[in-house]
Amino acid sequence: MLKVLYVASEAVPFVKVGGLADVAFSLPKSLRNLGIDIRVIIPKYKEILEKFKSNMKCITEFTIPVGLKKQDCRIEYLEYEGVPFYFIDQQYYFEREGIYGFDDDDERFSYLCKAVLGAIENMDFKPNIIHCNDWHSGMICPLLKEYQKNNPRFSNIKTVFTIHNLKYQGIYSKKILESLLNLGMKYYDDDALKHYKGVSFMKAGINYADLVTTVSKTYSEEIQRSSYGEGLDDAIRKRKNDLYGIINGVDYNIYDPSKDDDIFVKYNVNCLQNKMENKVNLQKLLNLPVNKKAPLIAIVSRLTYTKGIELLIPILENLLSKDIQMVILGMGDPKIESKIKDFAYKYPEKLSANILFNEVLAHKIYAASDIFLMPSLREPCGLSQLIALKYGSIPIVRKTGGLKDTINSYNKSTGEGNGFRFTDCNGDNILNIIDRALKCYKDKRTWKKITINAMKANYSWENSTKEYKKLYESLVMS
Repeated sequence: MLKVLYVASEAVPFVKVGGLADVAFSLPKSLRNLGIDIRVIIPKYKEILEKFKSNMKCITEFTIPVGLKKQDCRIEYLEYEGVPFYFIDQQYYFEREGIYGFDDDDERFSYLCKAVLGAIENMDFKPNIIHCNDWHSGMICPLLKEYQKNNPRFSNIKTVFTIHNLKYQGIYSKKILESLLNLGMKYYDDDALKHYKGVSFMKAGINYADLVTTVSKTYSEEIQRSSYGEGLDDAIRKRKNDLYGIINGVDYNIYDPSKDDDIFVKYNVNCLQNKMENKVNLQKLLNLPVNKKAPLIAIVSRLTYTKGIELLIPILENLLSKDIQMVILGMGDPKIESKIKDFAYKYPEKLSANILFNEVLAHKIYAASDIFLMPSLREPCGLSQLIALKYGSIPIVRKTGGLKDTINSYNKSTGEGNGFRFTDCNGDNILNIIDRALKCYKDKRTWKKITINAMKANYSWENSTKEYKKLYESLVMS
């Protein structure tokens, strides 16, 4: 049986900051259904709920070198919904308020990378493949190459490195090559780990993994260009023959309006009238006027520049003058948050601004909204548009990354399409595409057709897991 150790910095239901957490549970769960013995390893953070911690069992303890220091490591085990999880228990690094953004993240994630390899050396599970995700675990790839020179326990182990978001690269002082990683200054080279004037964990994964993947086909093409490559496009182009774009999926056990306990009224593609009840109830909850006819436009997003939210600010006045309502849920740039709150204060009957993160409210918004707006400047894959499709909230997206790969503009002559796309990053284009969607919304027959197309689109993990399985098998056979 093929054995895979899936390394992530976060995973639901234990800890979540971004979309990686969803993938780190849903993908392994789906791959296990295909007969792969895949197990997940993450840090044991302080914020993991006690109900999980109390059921964890210690399976091994050891020490690992971090520079000249020896640090203790304890590996605990818990199975959740059929997926085996390992937890790296080290209170000095992980028993803190928060997950990222500490001054010693270079040391914390150097430790993580070494702890994963220490776990393989000290527990009874030896994987054929270590699947690393984003910069936090990228340094495993060169470390493994070094460990393989002297330790037969690591022989024949291959690595896959997945880029979820190239923007975050884990760049730190070159001193960590010796002071934390014990790799030596030979790795301070443009063809190795050197990036700008430091060393990059992301570049470590790109340069030293046996195969590199990213989370959509279009994003795998975009990051080979300087405009998207975040300074690593040259390194990525060198690996283009080993680079694969595989779209993320959605766990329909979690996101399905026919069985979602977090929404007001359950519904499916055959009883769309129940979707309207969700709209009315959300309007009441958020103190918007109850108006069944006004199209409800939703945004559930980080409120940042890269998500395109800043592009909306100059056109919000115009947009809110139309016969619509808007709901925004998210947190991010304080300036953007402030401007959105100003508009909500000025137009309380048109805009509900919810500057927070609330998963239950997000589900209610997906179920209640008619249109889901994602004007992202960059979007490696995107999960929100896939969820919106399932809930019949029609996506309006910019043609980039996974948005391009999953949303097709509605074509009235053929009746095909599950949303609306635009290309250029400016407010006028966003307004024009919204106007086009609103025109379709007024035609009940047309809108029902688009909604059915959206809800019947299948972006479960089924197809993607088959691609990953083929990739794993090809790697082990090579």
